[in-house]
Amino acid sequence: MKITIVGPAHPYRGGLASILDILARTFQRRGAEVRIRTFTLQYPSLLFPGESQTVDTPAPADLHITRCVNTVNPLNWLRIGRAIGRDRPDFVLMKYWTPFMAPCFGTIARLARRNGHTKVLCQIDNVEPHEHHLVDRPFNRYFLSSIDGFIYMSEQVHEELKAYTSAPALFSPHPLFENFGAAVARDEACRRLGLDPAQRYALFFGLIRDYKGLDILLDAWARFRRPGHRLIVAGEFYASRERYVRQIEELHLGEEVILHDFFVPDADVKYYFSAADVLVQPYKTATQSGVTQIAYQFCVPMVVTKVGGLAEIVPDGRVGYVCEPTPEGVAGAIERMYEGDTLQRFRENCVEERRRFSWEEMCSRITELYGLVASGK
Repeated sequence: MKITIVGPAHPYRGGLASILDILARTFQRRGAEVRIRTFTLQYPSLLFPGESQTVDTPAPADLHITRCVNTVNPLNWLRIGRAIGRDRPDFVLMKYWTPFMAPCFGTIARLARRNGHTKVLCQIDNVEPHEHHLVDRPFNRYFLSSIDGFIYMSEQVHEELKAYTSAPALFSPHPLFENFGAAVARDEACRRLGLDPAQRYALFFGLIRDYKGLDILLDAWARFRRPGHRLIVAGEFYASRERYVRQIEELHLGEEVILHDFFVPDADVKYYFSAADVLVQPYKTATQSGVTQIAYQFCVPMVVTKVGGLAEIVPDGRVGYVCEPTPEGVAGAIERMYEGDTLQRFRENCVEERRRFSWEEMCSRITELYGLVASGK
């Protein structure tokens, strides 16, 4: 099978790039010929809230990655779409997470399909974005109507998708990340992060956007606070840093909140999850979250809010607690985490639950989807 993947990949950083890299490797192990086409420009600097979009590590030697897609140059979209069409892959797999990508990806998809052979599939993270703009719906219509079939990772996304297209769609949950290494001893993790191993740590992890509810968590922590417990907030601010720093000061949490406000490189992720007792995701809206899968990878119990697809992935009372997206709800769930042997039981249950989340299974579902669209069913 010949496959072209379009989306973030090295040198672009973050979970989306990691997902496509791992998918490519998994398909290659299954005997496919895989080529990744990634960006020369992903976001214009004016639209990117972080400090850097890329990493300076060497390109992976086992992947065929070409930087060729410019998301703001229509002439580039025409050239890349035609080039993919001439290359005649069996299918193109696109990663879609924001309507900003719709004009570029939709044009490439339409041109790639014109050869009468290539199908275009999409692994879709979000339909409706967390932060809304007037162009979202027309952009979504343009892109989604160009796709032959979809892999979705939560029922919320599936429901939203059905408002735009009747194309075939199959469910496959977000797999575990395998690029962050193995857990390390807690004492070593604390030493690496400059933490006191005598303290207990809850973790908020990932890019900080307003919809992720850090403000809810800070209010919850002020209710929960107890001696010997600290909250680690680890991630780069994509929202106003000053707002959250002011909230920490007003709640007098300066000594209880450890702020690592920078992008955490892949090599350091294992230290945060090895040091933490519990991951807290106090999201206000959500579809699914790659951070949840990192917690499964390291068997860290979770507190998640009852929004989007989070509760589908985190069975309440088995590997974590699902609560209302309120300070009272989050505080109560954190408190229950530290009762009796709850943390140990949830860690043991994570070992069982995480078997559901396999890259092989996702590649099988993508291959099944290709079979459906190629046969016209």
